[in-house]
Parts: sequence; structure tokens; C-alpha cells
Amino acid sequence: MAAEFGRLRKGAVNTTVAAVVVAALAASQAPGVTTDGAGRKVTTGTQPSPDTPAADSATGNSPYYTDLPPLNSPNPAPSAGTTVTPAAGEAGIPATVLDAYKKAEAALRESKPHCNLPWQLLAAIGKVESGQARGGRVDANGTTLSKILGPQLNGAGFANISDTDDGAYDGDARYDRAVGPMQFIPSTWKWAGRDGNGDGRKDPNNVYDAALAAGHYLCRFDWNLAEQADLDRAILSYNNSRDYLNLVMRWLDYYRKGTHEIPDGTGTLPSGRSDDGAGANPTPSPTPSTPSSPSPPSAPTTPSKPGGSEPGDGGSGGPKPTPPPSTTPPTPTDTVDHLEDAGTAKLTATAGDTFAEKISARAETDSGKAVARVRVRFTITGDTDAVFSTGEKVAAVLTDGSGKAVAPALRAGEDTGEFTVRATVVGRALPGLDYTATVTERAADTLARTGDTALTCVPGGEFAERVEVKATYKGAVADKVAATATLIKAADDPDENDKGPYFKDADGKPVRTLTGLKTDADGLLELPKLYADDTTGTFLLRIATAGGATLTVELKVAAAETPPAEEPTESASPSA
Repeated sequence: MAAEFGRLRKGAVNTTVAAVVVAALAASQAPGVTTDGAGRKVTTGTQPSPDTPAADSATGNSPYYTDLPPLNSPNPAPSAGTTVTPAAGEAGIPATVLDAYKKAEAALRESKPHCNLPWQLLAAIGKVESGQARGGRVDANGTTLSKILGPQLNGAGFANISDTDDGAYDGDARYDRAVGPMQFIPSTWKWAGRDGNGDGRKDPNNVYDAALAAGHYLCRFDWNLAEQADLDRAILSYNNSRDYLNLVMRWLDYYRKGTHEIPDGTGTLPSGRSDDGAGANPTPSPTPSTPSSPSPPSAPTTPSKPGGSEPGDGGSGGPKPTPPPSTTPPTPTDTVDHLEDAGTAKLTATAGDTFAEKISARAETDSGKAVARVRVRFTITGDTDAVFSTGEKVAAVLTDGSGKAVAPALRAGEDTGEFTVRATVVGRALPGLDYTATVTERAADTLARTGDTALTCVPGGEFAERVEVKATYKGAVADKVAATATLIKAADDPDENDKGPYFKDADGKPVRTLTGLKTDADGLLELPKLYADDTTGTFLLRIATAGGATLTVELKVAAAETPPAEEPTESASPSA
């Protein structure tokens, strides 16, 4: 069953927005941004273009929800097990939908870094276009439980866009309709569609696909969304309306102040609609492609509090809608009771290395039955620079037929010690499952000199050759391994010697112990130049690394040998 909605149509007066009084431009805001009487941001620098054809926009200038953000800042995330109230749902974003926005931002950061697309912009557009996929009514793969369709773009109060897809996306073979959580019209989706969840399909009804497509759409033409003028142009290209631009900017500002994740399906449904419904088509017209289907049940309401409207109810003073009861069978995500470890071995790696073991979690019902096609999110927490092989600290994975989700490989950074990876079910407020991972310092088990020249020096002189060693671990190069070098008293006495060869510090003073040394990318370590005092003899230099590798090098200080004196030769006497 397709979910349709009546929304403010193009050109209709948004009475709530029109009632706002625009204040003087604040010096701390970007050019072209003013504040209204409630302190919300309103863009003023870019006008919609009357010449822009509706078919060239993302939505065909379709109607949109007009709910304004709450006056108060977003609430903190409710703790696990607490009831999600309508107010919390208004401030929060359903888990899978939020994950899709953030993944799209990460993808655009790689492919179009100059665009500076914030995920909050996608959230603002998603709120205005579909109420965050109608409160997050999506499955674990991100596909809406029922299609979200705009009204027919038949020219009756809206743009006139004849069918361009034979009803393939919108089920209408006469006129186009905006489709999915980001409300793309079929003709735009044909070239703007993307596969955001890696299933090999470009589905406008999938929030991962739609969010990534919206990101690329907003980042075309080399726009830099950090610049207000380009941001305005991008938003107006999505829907060519001044009211639309101002409304999206309000939600963008709201989400930038902070938001939180709520379970899928618990978000509040939009309530701001066009007053008379003129031009709306609440029931799909029969077409050769699909039969008509009934509209979804109306949302139950709760009585308004005495004294007028609550902040964020759109100023109507009327009852605030709550999510409708589910009319569809429970999704796999709904049936999950807990996560179990799926045989993850001990997680240990050396700094800079990839963990040999991967984290595995299994989604189960309360009876212990495995649940397939559930999205599990793995999040690295704690004071660590470790990341997944994707380069990120968060990864979301669908469970397979056995209910198991395997996280991408962990890659240790340079920070040593323990950190935690938490597994949670996306779209459910269930307790998480924690895994402890340990990063040990880089180590070497063998040290060897790279040269074999004898190291000798005269008293008061300097050694001609520097000491260089190579570190390996299990036969492989041991790079970035910490090491120390000490001039010791004897082979069985590792204390620092107080005479004989020495290094120099930055001030030129003698030092006989060096710390903070590290091998380079090739496992090589070259020590500074060595000098000798006036003491002669044989001395020892000991080099030690993390992991227990040691090497003792012999140094000799001796006076220069003088060549033996030549004996005089007797000259022969002249003969008489």
C-alpha cells in the first residue's frame, strides 16, 4: 500500500512561515541569513527562478511538509528502555534513516570533498520531504515498508509532468509523482539515482540509495555548500520555492545544534499540511499499472495541554499527532530480543597491524532463534585511534541467514592499550554487546648490525662509523619499534658506564643512554655519532627494543700505533 500525503503545494501560502517577522541581519551570521522573531535563521540572498522548469528539479517542485522545528533545542537521547515520547521523536531521527544520512556524507566526503555536504542538510530535506521516511518506517535494509508517493503532478495546483517511467517507480502511467523518502520524481531519479547500500540496485524507496542520490544531486555544478549562496542554490534546485528554502534552513540549523538516534518507526509523523488540499490527490487514481489502494489510517491524537500549544506543534494549539499503530507484520528487526557473541576469539594486535580476528555477533529472538536481515552497528569506543578497515569507527552490517553479522576487520593505530567495540541493533533500543580489543606496542625479536667494520677510536677522538642496526619480528621488518641504546659497564652489568665512549646531547654534553629511539619504515635504526674520552680499553654498547630483542656492540678505544723508528744504515768507507 502506498502512503500518500497532502502537503503545501507549489505557490500556496504557508501561513505559519508568512507570519514570521524577519529581524535585522545578525553580524555573526553568514551573508544572506537573517533571524525571524523566534530567533530562527531565514535565508534572504537568493530568489527562486521563475524560469526553472519543475521537471528539472529533484522533486518536480512537489508539495512538502511544513512543520517547523521545535523552539527548544534538540533533547538528549533517551536512555535504553525508556519510552520515546512524541517530543523525543520530533527531536530525534530514526536510527536507520540517520545511518543513511551519515553514510551519504562520508561517501561525498571521499568523492566530492570540495562540496562540504553536511549530513544535517540531508536530514533537513528528509524531514521536509517525507518526515524522515514517515517516522522511520523502514526495514533493516533501509527500504520503506510502504511506498511514499506525492500527488499526481497533473497541473491541478501542481506542476504538469506527464509520465516518464511507465509507472515503474510511482505506479502511475499517466503522470509522474515524487517517490520515496527523498521524494525524487522518476525523470530525475533516472540519472541521479545511486546504490547507497551496496545491494546492486538503485531504489528511490530505499533511504540509503535516496540519501546518497540526494547528496550527489546537491553537490553537482561544483557547488560548495559551506558557502551560503551555493547552499541556497542547491536547496532551491531541489524545490524552487522561497518558503521551501527557508524551511529547510530552519531544520538544518536545528539539527546542527544536536540530535539523537531513536528506534525505527517511533518518529512523529508530520502534521503541517495544505489547508484545503486543493490539487492534492489523496487516493491514487486507477491506472493500467496498479489498482487504487486505500489511504493509511489516520494517526491517533492526544489532547493538547491546557494553556495553548506546546513548543514545536506548529503553533496550531491543537493536539499533536502520535505514530499510528502498525498495520504491517513485524519486521525482522522487531523480533530481535538480544545480541549474542558468535564465537569471536581474543582480539589482540600489534600497533599498526590489522587484527587477525573479526568481531561476530548474532541477532536472536527471546527463544534463541537466529534473525536474518537485521542491521547490526559496530562502534569503536574509548581513547583509541583504531579504526575498521573502511577507515571509519562505525560499521553497519546485515545479519546473514544464520543471524550472524561480521564486522569489517579492525586496524590498530599507534595508541596501545584496551578499547571497546559495541554491537547494537539498528532501529531498536536494546542493550549493546561489548567486545574488548587490545593493542600492544610494536616489537622486534631480532637485532643485527648492517655493517661489520670494527668500531675503533683514539682517546679524545670520535668514531668514524656510526652504529646502524636492523630490527625484525618473525623474519619480517619491524618498523616503528621503540628502542634504547646504553653504554654499559660489562656484559653482565647493564648499568650505565661512567667513562669511555659517549653520545652528545643537544648542548654538546656527554650522555651514555639514549631513549625515545624508533626504527624507521625499513626497520633500520642509525645511532648518533659516538665520541671517546681519554679512557682506553674495550667498551660495550647495548641496544634493546620492545619485544625483548637486544644487541651488544663492541667498541675499542686505543692510542694510535706509532710506526717503529728506522735504524740508521752505515755507509761504506772509501777504498784507499
